[in-house]
Amino acid sequence: MMYPGAYMTGAMGWWMVFWFLAFAVLVAVLVALVLRSDRSGIRADGARAKELLDERLARGEIDAQEYRERRALIAG
Repeated sequence: MMYPGAYMTGAMGWWMVFWFLAFAVLVAVLVALVLRSDRSGIRADGARAKELLDERLARGEIDAQEYRERRALIAG
């Protein structure tokens, strides 16, 4: 006669627990990598925006006043 939870007996139950934990660790690692890449991307984009602004000023596309205004916006 089968009783509730009978499928979790013996080695089969331990393998199910192992695979569940392995999957949970994999998901946690992926989430950590995504969150880490988002934070570093924000810093890199801010630095890149300043570089582009410097280049536009050097090429004469914007004047000093506009440069200062946009630089203040980037700085936040």
